[in-house]
Amino acid sequence: MKNVVTFGEIMLRLTPPGWKRFSQASEFDVVYGGGESNVAVSLANYGIPTQFVTRLPNNDIGDCALMEMRKRGVGTDHVLRGGERLGIYFLEMGAVSRGSKVVYDRAHSAMSSIEPGMVNWEKVFRDASWFHWTGITPAISQGAAEACLEAIRMANKMGVMVSTDLNYRKNLWNYGKAPDQVMPDLVEGCDVILGNEEDAEKHFDIHPEGVDVTHGDTVDAKAYISVCRQLMEKFPRCKKVIVTLRGSISASHNSWSGVLYNGEELLETNTYQVTHIVDRVGGGDSFMGGLIYGLLNYRNDDQKALDFAVAASCLKHTIYGDANLVTVDEVEKLMGGDASGRVAR
Repeated sequence: MKNVVTFGEIMLRLTPPGWKRFSQASEFDVVYGGGESNVAVSLANYGIPTQFVTRLPNNDIGDCALMEMRKRGVGTDHVLRGGERLGIYFLEMGAVSRGSKVVYDRAHSAMSSIEPGMVNWEKVFRDASWFHWTGITPAISQGAAEACLEAIRMANKMGVMVSTDLNYRKNLWNYGKAPDQVMPDLVEGCDVILGNEEDAEKHFDIHPEGVDVTHGDTVDAKAYISVCRQLMEKFPRCKKVIVTLRGSISASHNSWSGVLYNGEELLETNTYQVTHIVDRVGGGDSFMGGLIYGLLNYRNDDQKALDFAVAASCLKHTIYGDANLVTVDEVEKLMGGDASGRVAR
């Protein structure tokens, strides 16, 4: 099987232990992660060959991030070294009615100073069948956006499938360009689009009909078919649009599901009640990793691919850290209806 290539920034995550607030912390737990690296880890964990493309500083912290990827079985053949520093984000874990908080410290990161021409994309895609990027990368800097566009165009030229998770992050778009000035050219080259109602609204001014995600504990999947259709109309190359459906009862209890629109029908799947969330960061990334695995392994069965993605990301909510560390067997067990959590002996 050929490689799945992901492109983006891996960061150092610092979190107060337990559910402490920043003001209570005298120490921080260390995790390495980021949207695209999380997808790569999921896929490597499922036995899919991967290559993660990024730029890391030439210092001990950059070495630690590189070792984390290698430890998880992710290919690092095309990682660039250089730049000033590794980006950091601080995460305060929410609980019950108190939401989580994120503070970014990623200015002048190695990845933010990447430029087009630094990566030999023709070489990267020589042994690749799939390329994945997220809306986080073009939000980092003009250079990162241009490098991402360069990658997408080469992938299109070489017949490599391209997917994106739109991943709108309002605190990142601060280098002078708005999302609607950058994202359309990038998404134009995508075959598979993953997002939610906020992503579609903020990037492309596309709105679901009759849904307010800040109130209520249920989400009507059929309300999102308009988003899927509008995205396909705007981006004709796209073959599948997937929307993740998160109902937030509290920071500790979410409902979780998704829909997939393939241009002909809207597919729905189980809605899971995640009642004791361990860590919801990386939920969308684990969904994307599961979806790519499903589309590669359950060919011509979009329903099974969607079922796998939702079950995989449901399980991610039980894993501390950014990345999903579950196995294919564990995901398929949940897909089969076994949510008992019994001890495996």
